[in-house]
Amino acid sequence: MRTRRFDLLLILPLAIFTLAFLILPLARLGATAAGGERGAMAFLAILTEPRYRTSLIATLLLALATTAATLAIATVAAQTLANRRFPGRGLLLSLLTFPLAFPGVVVGFMVILLGGRLGLVGSVTKAVAGTNVVFAYSLIGLFLGYLYFSVPRVLLTILAAAETLDPALVEAARSLGAGPLAIQRDVVLPALFPALYTGGALCFATAMGAFGTAFTLATNVDVVPMLIYTEFTLATNAAMAAALSIALGVVTWLALVLARLRAPGA
Repeated sequence: MRTRRFDLLLILPLAIFTLAFLILPLARLGATAAGGERGAMAFLAILTEPRYRTSLIATLLLALATTAATLAIATVAAQTLANRRFPGRGLLLSLLTFPLAFPGVVVGFMVILLGGRLGLVGSVTKAVAGTNVVFAYSLIGLFLGYLYFSVPRVLLTILAAAETLDPALVEAARSLGAGPLAIQRDVVLPALFPALYTGGALCFATAMGAFGTAFTLATNVDVVPMLIYTEFTLATNAAMAAALSIALGVVTWLALVLARLRAPGA
């Protein structure tokens, strides 16, 4: 009896948190979405109306591209740092994870300083070629911004797994004649797969729902978080904003579930 009461006491905070910050808000979102002029057809409009469909596709492609690039960069960086000790390693790791301290708006501002109308790239290209190259307010700018704040998060996840990899396995494969590519394919990457799945899923989820960077940069392109904001504030269409929020949450949740199911040992 005491054990049961203790278990209930441990579960109580989680139950309160789930009810207050998940179940009730989702129920309210669903009621708001269904209570609009379109009713439940608001969800169908996301797929049938060009503006909403294009925004969803652009957000998905952007999140997928960000995830793929982040995993590639973070995997190489993690393997480089995992079992190597050299002067300045700590400083380098600190610099690589420094973007964790910046909110999305600051990241967007940094991209503007790089590729905005008065940015570094534009100034250089105008001086050299007479053309002001501006990319900060396009999907390219958003991609760079998302990549900037995604790499440190995924790097730390993969680095923790890479540091636990037994170097003897790599040495054994090398002694048997395996080349660098074969060692990566057959030894290193399989050992890192759980971290890759976890880091990739979190990166995808973050890129799907990122708002601060999109708010700063999404001038010429609509992504779902910005579309939710404009529907709620400018169009005063709370029902459509709620439907878009639920759709965004469902897509992100499915990605996390898929990553969990596909992860080794799941």
